[in-house]
Amino acid sequence: MVAVTAQYPFGIFPHFHGNSRLLSPETEFCTVNFPSRVEYSRFILHPKGHVAEVHSLPHVGDFTGENEATPILDAIESPMSLKNLSTKELKQLANEVRSELSFIMAKAQKPSRSSLTAVELSVAIHHVFNAPMDKILWDVAEQTYAHKLLTGRRQIMQTLGEQNGHPVAAPDFESEFDPFGSGHGCNSISAGLGLAVARDFKGKRDRVVAVINNETTMAGQVYEAMSNAGYLDSNMIVILNDSQHSLHPKLEEASKTPINALSSTLSKLQSSKLFRRFRELAKVLTKKIGKGMYEWAAKVDEYARGMIGPPGSTLFEELGLYYIGPVDGHNIEDLVCVLNEVASLDSMGPVLVHVITKEELEVGDNQMNAVANEIMEGASSSNTKPCGTRTYSDCFVEALISEAERHKDIVAVHAGMGMEPSLHLLKNVFAEKFFDVGMAEQHAVTFAAGLARGGLKPFCIIPSAFLQRAYDQVIHDVDRQKVPVRFIITSAGLVGSDGPMHCGAFDIAFMSCLPNMIVMAPSDEVELSHMVATAALIDDRPVCFRYPRGALSVMEKSFGGGIPIEVGRGRILTEGKDIALLGYGSMVQNCLRAQLLLSKFGIEVTVADARFCKPLDIKLLRHLCKNHSFLVTVEEGSIGGFASHVAQFLSLDGQLDAGIKWRPITLPDNYIEQASPKEQLAVAGLTGNHIAATALSLLGRTREALLLMC
Repeated sequence: MVAVTAQYPFGIFPHFHGNSRLLSPETEFCTVNFPSRVEYSRFILHPKGHVAEVHSLPHVGDFTGENEATPILDAIESPMSLKNLSTKELKQLANEVRSELSFIMAKAQKPSRSSLTAVELSVAIHHVFNAPMDKILWDVAEQTYAHKLLTGRRQIMQTLGEQNGHPVAAPDFESEFDPFGSGHGCNSISAGLGLAVARDFKGKRDRVVAVINNETTMAGQVYEAMSNAGYLDSNMIVILNDSQHSLHPKLEEASKTPINALSSTLSKLQSSKLFRRFRELAKVLTKKIGKGMYEWAAKVDEYARGMIGPPGSTLFEELGLYYIGPVDGHNIEDLVCVLNEVASLDSMGPVLVHVITKEELEVGDNQMNAVANEIMEGASSSNTKPCGTRTYSDCFVEALISEAERHKDIVAVHAGMGMEPSLHLLKNVFAEKFFDVGMAEQHAVTFAAGLARGGLKPFCIIPSAFLQRAYDQVIHDVDRQKVPVRFIITSAGLVGSDGPMHCGAFDIAFMSCLPNMIVMAPSDEVELSHMVATAALIDDRPVCFRYPRGALSVMEKSFGGGIPIEVGRGRILTEGKDIALLGYGSMVQNCLRAQLLLSKFGIEVTVADARFCKPLDIKLLRHLCKNHSFLVTVEEGSIGGFASHVAQFLSLDGQLDAGIKWRPITLPDNYIEQASPKEQLAVAGLTGNHIAATALSLLGRTREALLLMC
């Protein structure tokens, strides 16, 4: 047996127990950083290739180390403080920002590499441009941390990841230095173009800078915005922070953009005012000459720039953006030189500056090594059981791999930002049957539909918040055509430290309103395995099920494959005569907690697991209404979801007229900010105590309900 333990956030450390036929002796392990929303994971694999158990290790204790001195950063109160710094001082500032960020991210136990790629770039941007007069927009929130340190929010950043602290991935809407929220990425060029056009209408002269990265260039909105920017020809600067990520299955074979003295010189030449003026003059002269001279000169220019530029650079030119690059993103001197030239250009239209950075760039000081060692020692010394803490994602991977043993046509498609460790395991086991398309959710949905039409059984794995971007494809390419795509909606409901940005509040509502979609949600890991088996057998229409982020409420050891359940059939877990609680998905567990609380008040409670939002179990609902005077439905979703379908049935079936008193408990009609999962559930009114208090209030026992909430 092989046990592979992922020690987040510093990498993978393999531990071998006995011999393995699954991993060869030549297997090499490299350091891999996992997404911030995932904690530690432990994978136990059988030699036959299927998963026996997938676990998450307990959370490591808080880091209490101290950061090194940062004299220049300490003196930075606003971006204006950077204006008079020399190149040497800017380099020192970048080192201090890098050290500070590494310390903050290590303390918050979050991966730091994505945020560290933009350190020198952030320093150079604020040295050259005049924020907040100049508008600086970012595509990905994780890359704004250096920007926030330099714009007077250092104290706020110190609370990153803490309860009631700064959100891990969120814009600061109240800051004048953040003109637009980053959302899920790929929106900065569109928003920046809107700001640029508004500026032109009002006759202002401020500059607009949109910073994107190569992960977000997988999304179509980026190219739509670039094309429109080229057509409108408004002055704006797009900076591509290329950390050389790749979805290529063999990273060593993926093309890399070289950075050397020649590329640096050419980038400075391309950005120089003299070269740009000469190029514009050549355009004017060739147009006056006529006889196809302008078109011929444009082709020569394109071919010449394509030969000296990196692969794909002419794409931006075709879209109407003047390409400059590549530029070394960790060379302050080159960055300042190029950005100064670009900032001085007026009436030149949109410009794209291609900046190359490296995610593997680490802080080399002993202090940060101490951080890593302390966290690793904490992980190794923690009193962990072999079974550890399991997540829904762990169990889903386990169930899908088991199901794939029976159905050879099962394939997996993943979209979104990053992958959870358990999905990395699924990718390794499925090999060529696993397709990761990155931040291309629209493509992922239609691609999965094509796979289904070709006779395969695609499981399309997309986080709830990211599935929103592919809703048109879900409607027209899947549901309207009744294509049997199986949607696995991860990170459903509240997501703790990621706050409202990645909250999966709306999928129940927007998936259950589709005419042909089967919508279900498991209440525990056993039900999850059953729903994987059920989805694998549905071949005449699309189906989806959701599961939340985080640890399971019901801790059980590894189990075999799931058993298909009847579509549209719920189940009763406990029976009582006073009131019925009908839970959907993970909220069934909180209904059971409420039942235990209410039993102490002498109240007999029926707890039912709806399983399906669509189609509803009509027999179950009628049974609950017939045998109870009071009904409460509970879901971790927005208004318009499961409760709306229940209300529709109760009203049309005459149950409300017959006297049933019904109360829905859903997420409130507002965004819930970052907090611990328990705190968020309390704010939403979805804890066992809140459910029990609602039941007591419905029964007319208001005093006891108030006492329960004290």
